[in-house]
Amino acid sequence: MPIHIAKVHDVLKGAPTHGTTILVDRLWPRGVSKEELQPDYWLKDVAPSSELRQWFNHDPEKFEEFSLRYRAELDDRDAEDLDKLLGEAARVDVTLLYGAADREHNHAVVLMEWLNETPLPK
Repeated sequence: MPIHIAKVHDVLKGAPTHGTTILVDRLWPRGVSKEELQPDYWLKDVAPSSELRQWFNHDPEKFEEFSLRYRAELDDRDAEDLDKLLGEAARVDVTLLYGAADREHNHAVVLMEWLNETPLPK
């Protein structure tokens, strides 16, 4: 099934989403109330570890290394949230929601690529 990504603030302004909406940030997006944004799921444990997120600090120059480290975390992770994400992605279209300002250098981009390369459950 297709996997899409969308910036939370764009969705709040009316940008389209596809299928199941899943917030993939460890922290709730700043300045957004839970009444405004009502994703189908908030899967915190698919986000990068706090240590990796803090190391990356949204620095585009670190993005390539961040991507490698985050993929390694995903490959090694055994989390209920990750199982839920894989199950949804195998079943329906999914839109990964993220709060980062940078549209090109964020974990949702890496997660979408990783999901597209990972065999999904049947």
